[in-house]
This record gives sequence, C-alpha cells and structure tokens, in this order.
Amino acid sequence: MNQHTHRSLLRQIGVVAALSTAAALTLAGCSGGGGSGTAFADQAPAQVEGTVSLWHFFTDREAKAIDSVVKDFEKANPKVKVTIHSGQDDEKIAKVIATGGNIDLAISGSTDRVGSFCATGSFRSLDGVIKRDKVDMSQLSEVAKSYTSFDGKQCTLPMLADVYGLYYNTDLLSAAGFTAPPKTLSELEDMALKLTTYNPDGSIKTLGFNPIIGSYENAPIHYAPSVGAVWMNGDKSAINSDAWKELMTWQKGFVDKIGYEKLQAFTAGLGDEWSADNAFQTGQLAMNMDGEWRVAFLADQKPDLKYATAPFPTGDDHTDLYGGGYTSGTIAGIAKGAHNPEAAWALLKYLTLNTDALVKLANGIKNVPTTADSLASPKLDFPPQFKTFLDIAASPHLATNPPTAIGSGNQDTFATYWQAYQSGKGGDLSAGLAKVDKDIDNSISLSTGP
Repeated sequence: MNQHTHRSLLRQIGVVAALSTAAALTLAGCSGGGGSGTAFADQAPAQVEGTVSLWHFFTDREAKAIDSVVKDFEKANPKVKVTIHSGQDDEKIAKVIATGGNIDLAISGSTDRVGSFCATGSFRSLDGVIKRDKVDMSQLSEVAKSYTSFDGKQCTLPMLADVYGLYYNTDLLSAAGFTAPPKTLSELEDMALKLTTYNPDGSIKTLGFNPIIGSYENAPIHYAPSVGAVWMNGDKSAINSDAWKELMTWQKGFVDKIGYEKLQAFTAGLGDEWSADNAFQTGQLAMNMDGEWRVAFLADQKPDLKYATAPFPTGDDHTDLYGGGYTSGTIAGIAKGAHNPEAAWALLKYLTLNTDALVKLANGIKNVPTTADSLASPKLDFPPQFKTFLDIAASPHLATNPPTAIGSGNQDTFATYWQAYQSGKGGDLSAGLAKVDKDIDNSISLSTGP
C-alpha cells in the first residue's frame, strides 16, 4: 500500500543541486563489480554481474514482498547480489545520491518526486537503454509513461500503481433503498444527502459522503478525472478553467447544503485514515473515495463489513468518462552515481516489466500492476472488490497529473485556495483561480531559473 504524501520538493531540489564536482568525479571513478564507471555500455552485456544497491521505502509485509521478488531475480541472475536498504524515504534517497552515496537503483512511493529527481539529474535518462534493448514500452499505458517521465525524458519506470474509486457500504445503501452506486456527481450528492443522519443536537451522526477537501483522500488531484480537468497547458498552470470551475461549484454547493461548520466538526472527530477507526470502516461514512489499498485494510481490520466498489462518479456532462479515474504509483530509477548501472538496469526491468514479478509484487503489496500483461494475468489473487481498480487501470479514461519541477507544489497551492473557497472565504472563483495559476507559474519559474 502506497501512502502518497504531498511534500514540498524545493528542499530536495536544493540538496541535490549541492552535488559538488569533486563528488561527481569520485562517483565516476567507482566500480561496482559488473559495472564500468557509471556509463551504460553501447551494447547490452550477455550477462550481468556484481553487486546492486537497491533503496526503497517499503517496510514490514511490503518489504518482504520486495525481498521475495529480488530473490527470484538473483536466482535468474546468479552472478548478481542485491543489497537492499528498506524503509528509506525520498528525502534520504535524494541526500545520499547528492552526496555520492552507494545507490544503484531507488524506488519512490510518490510520482510527485519524478520532476525533481529527473530535473536535477538524480535519476539518469533511460531512453538510451530502452532503445538499445528494444524494450516494449507499449506494455505501459500512456498515463503510466507520462507520470514516469519529465521534460521529454523517460527517467523512471512504474512498478505498481495506486488507483482511486468509490467505496460504498452496501448495507447502508440497501437500507435507504439504493440498489446501485452513483454514476454522476449529482447522483452522489442526492444519495449522500438521503444517507446522512443526524444526532438530536443537529450534529452529523452518519454522513453519506464527505465533500470536504482535505478529508482523507479528498484532494483536487483525485477529483480531476471526474470532469476531465487538467493541471498544465504546456509549461503553464491551467487551473483557471471551465472544468475546474464546474467541479468546485458542485462541491461548494454540496458543502452548503449540509453546512460547512457542521461538516468540519464531523470531519474533525473522525478516526485516522490509516487506522482501524477509518470512518468508512466504522460505518460513519456510507460512501468514500479511496485507493485500491483499502481492500487490504478492510480484509485485515473490518472483514465483516459489507461493501462494494465502483468507479468514482463523473460530472453530469461528462458521463462518457465513467469507468476511469485517477492513478499514480510507485516509480523506480537508476541513480546518476550508480556503480553498477547494467545490473541495476536489469533489476529495474525485472521489477517493472516482468509479468510474473509484477503479479507477485501486486499480490504481496496489494497494489495494481502496471503492464497490460500483468493486469490481465489470471495469477492475480484479489477479492472481487479489487477488480474495479484493475478495470479502472485499463480504462482509456485513466488520468494522472504531469510531473513538475516543484513536485506537489502546484497541488498544495490549489488545495489551499479550494479549502478557503469551500469555507466561503475564496472570493470570486475566476479571480481566485487566476491567482492560483500565477502563483504556480511563479514557483515553477523560480525552481527552474538561474
């Protein structure tokens, strides 16, 4: 399960930019058993060998899944030994790469980091070896290729994906007379209002759906595919658009029908998203937006809950988009100072493009695999509710956000304004969104300028 957190990348950019010429020269002179300096060979080696240093963020059960697949790789490549550094976050990985530490291959849990890792050169371009080895990139969706590349360079590859949809409590919906989940935002709102119950003092007891931005996975980025909203137009922010206005106007109207203060009070009293007290798991939320990983949480923490999943509803004028949704995922790249780039590349291809490896990782980590063959594999072992997310991942309406040099900075800026707007303090919507665009463009200019 990938818990993608939105952090500023500016600090990381500064750290990586601090790599000195001396450190770079030191790295260039290193050898990793099977590698020759830090350069890829002109031709693929007949056999890879030596030691590969793999860094990743997974822990506990998920780390064990990585260990198991790495052992399979070592068995298939008996002259390679992989040393694994688990539980390493992106900030640590960036610092170690910047200071010349021994990282050949790194796995990040956030696509928000792609722009920074690639713009600074922390992860090297893979375009040359992809072409050299005739890698079948058609196995990856255009969406997956877009969130693993930056500025026209394929500098990472996707390992597993997170996909977002709608979870709904079938007992609560049935008791209210509903036999199917909502497919449009209007249906979602109407059903949610009928499913909401109140305590004698007027406070919310059970909420049909929480429209508050900032609650659990309720983020602008996850709502965008519902109306086909986009983030960027070339290198410029494109938030001030009819699609975003449509989405925000609907959400604000939904909030107003229940009451902002009442919703805030209810939200403040909910259990932590990642605990057994998650409000959907306790029955306080009848419907909720969430990622595929919730299926594993429910199996572990609330196995008796009767629930089902569906694609998230679309705008009333965007029903052609139904079946899609938002995705991001785990990405992996080869460090610029890799001591053994050829063996690292072999491991990277195994983790991201080998069908059996991806299926084993998906079954162990409980995320969505990212190649066409792995998505269709009969060896995937998930409960029925998980199939929704496999279908969304294969949909032509799957969407994501493009990486930027400021990472999640554009999302944070927009979310801050949206939170003000939903509270009634956002002023004129067009003017507010125009300022959001200006602030984002200024941040990107500062991060990529001299």
